[in-house]
Amino acid sequence: MGFRLSKIYTRTGDAGETGLGDGRRVPKDHPRIEAIGEVDMLNSQLGLLLAGLAELVVIHPELNELIEVLTPIQHRLFDLGGELAMPTYQALDAAEVQRLENAIDRWNEELGPLENFILPGGSMLIAQAHVCRSQARSAERRCQQLNAVEPLGEVGLAYINRLSDLLFVAARLIARREKIAEVLWEAAKKPVSH
Repeated sequence: MGFRLSKIYTRTGDAGETGLGDGRRVPKDHPRIEAIGEVDMLNSQLGLLLAGLAELVVIHPELNELIEVLTPIQHRLFDLGGELAMPTYQALDAAEVQRLENAIDRWNEELGPLENFILPGGSMLIAQAHVCRSQARSAERRCQQLNAVEPLGEVGLAYINRLSDLLFVAARLIARREKIAEVLWEAAKKPVSH
């Protein structure tokens, strides 16, 4: 494989536009660029989660399964970014969505039913998994906004939707495997009427 980037700065975006893989130039706040940016942010946040898991896997070897499941997702998010940057390109297939669903089902079986609302927290890793989950939802919203203007492939939309579900379950699984109680939501006390 040859060099992908020979020069980091090109000065072609200084006027507020950027190029897509198909040669089109669009404003930097175009829905397609917004979607690409949100997917990129998710990938970065997922990288942070994976780095944290890698640091703790020595103490908690049972976290290694999460690393094995989440690591390929960074590559698939890069693929999704490619699909967004090159509108006629398709990298993801239904098998990728199925992989996420299989992991969700397997992990949910271990966790059992959710009986309360939970909040992000308990440990840095749990909170970071929730940051990734909420970022996945944000990326999904941006992809759906783009889809309303320029239709996207169903697989990419399904993938980003299922990924947020996986990350929610991953946060719960991290808590279980770290042996840290989940932070349960406590409803506000009802105001006293006078």
